[in-house]
Parts: sequence; C-alpha cells; structure tokens
Amino acid sequence: MTTLQARPTALLQSFDRRLMELAPAPELRGFWRFAAELLLFGAKEARACFFAGLFFVSIFATPRAGLLGIPRYDLLLIIALGIQAWMIWTRLETLDELKAICLFHVIGFILEVFKTSSAIQSWAYPDFAYTKLLGVPLFSGFMYAAVGSYVIQAWRLLDVRVQHHPPYWMATLVALAIYANFFTHHYIGDYRWYIAALAIGLYARATVVFRPFDRDRRMPLILAFILIGFFIWLAENISTFFAVWHYPNQIGAWSTVHLGKWSSWTLLVIMTFTIVASLKHIRERIYIPT
Repeated sequence: MTTLQARPTALLQSFDRRLMELAPAPELRGFWRFAAELLLFGAKEARACFFAGLFFVSIFATPRAGLLGIPRYDLLLIIALGIQAWMIWTRLETLDELKAICLFHVIGFILEVFKTSSAIQSWAYPDFAYTKLLGVPLFSGFMYAAVGSYVIQAWRLLDVRVQHHPPYWMATLVALAIYANFFTHHYIGDYRWYIAALAIGLYARATVVFRPFDRDRRMPLILAFILIGFFIWLAENISTFFAVWHYPNQIGAWSTVHLGKWSSWTLLVIMTFTIVASLKHIRERIYIPT
C-alpha cells in the first residue's frame, strides 16, 4: 500500500478508534451531557453512512449528461464499485459482510426489474446507460446495499446489542412476507398494514441497546426501524429531485415522494435487519429469550 493510499485509510481508522475509545465523562450532567451524546451520536451515525454518503454525493455531483462520454448511470456504477472495493481492501467491511451486501444487490435488482417493467411501471430510469439490464441500471442495487452497509457499520460504531429479539424463524417469515407483498400487492391487494401490524407485535418487546458515548441508551427496535425508514424516504426525495429516477406523478414536474413510501422503506429496513442479523458476529450480540 503506498503512502497516498494508506493515508486516508489510516485517518479513517484513527477516527473510528477515537469514536469508540472515548474516555468516560461521569462529570457531565444535564444539558451538557445531552449535547455531548447528541453530537457523538450524530458523528457515529454520519460515519456509519460512509458508503451511502459517498454514493449519494456522487449522485448529486455527477452531471445528468455524464462525464467524459460516460453516461451518468454507468459512471455511478463505476464509482459505487470503486467505493465497495476500497471498503473491502481497507477491511472496513469483511468478506462475510460483503456476502450479505451482495444479497441486498440481488434482492434489490429483482425488485427493480419488476417495479419498472412495462406491466407495472411504478417508477422509471429515464436516461440511457450501457449497463442497463432489463431496463434497470446496475448501479441501482447499490442503493439497497447502502442500507445494509449502514446497519453493519452502525452496529460496530454504536456497540449495538438487541434484547428480546423474536426467534429467527419468525423474523425470517415476516421478512419474506414483506418482500413478497412488494410484488403481490399489484395482483391480490396490498397487505402491508397487516404485515406491519404483525411486525409491530413480533418486535414489541425488542429493544436496541446502543452506546453513543460512555453510557448505554435504549430504544424500541421498531422505533429504530421507523426512523431509518424516514431518512431513506428523505434521501429518495433528493434523488428524484435530481432525476436519478422518477415516479409517474413526477414526469411533468417534480413533487415530493408520497408519504406512503415511508412505510415501504420501514418494512424494507426490517427485512434488511433480518439479513444483517444472520451474520455470525452480529448474532452474538442478539438476545432471544427462551
């Protein structure tokens, strides 16, 4: 590894160590403790969004006409592959984590092909690309992988543990029902709210324990899913504003993505979490009552 290559890696690893090895500050009270924990929580969340942040900055910075004769979608694929390769090379992600992220690619791509098909037309990618397959640019899978990457990174940086997680077989069945409904609601009705109610009941006792600074904090796991889904919905609004893709009601002029998509993203986060929870080093931090 050359000096120029090693420097950004060393800086990022040093930053991670500083975030995770902060000296306790029991003297902090009241507002100052709240402010310190909020600041550190924000820093760790931003760091966990490293892949997603770089990828979406690339989306916003890449001209719609492309660059150097390379169409925008193709350029985004090259950038995303480069970021992913760098994260594996620098061991910011392990090979096991890469396998899970590749699964997100497959799941996302299949969903994209279905949703953009001529029979469904839920949304569309209007621009030309050499790397389009069945009408879907291959970079789109990285948008789903970015969610998985965030969960994996946040787990480590925030020392996440989960208490009272439901049995894995139940969580897996709910995840499969969520994914199936994305397809079947076009034919037999939308059962997302029934599935959401089932998920709320299943995760009702589940609590996520995390450490923004020197003390453990707790949050209902289902609330964490909802909050992550909301921020993805915000990112989707920004992406459609930059015409990366658009919904039928955005063809004439841009408008906000329907608020109902928030529920879809929340359900997708639950499905993503179920996949991430299957990783060995993460499963060790999940407590399932017997």
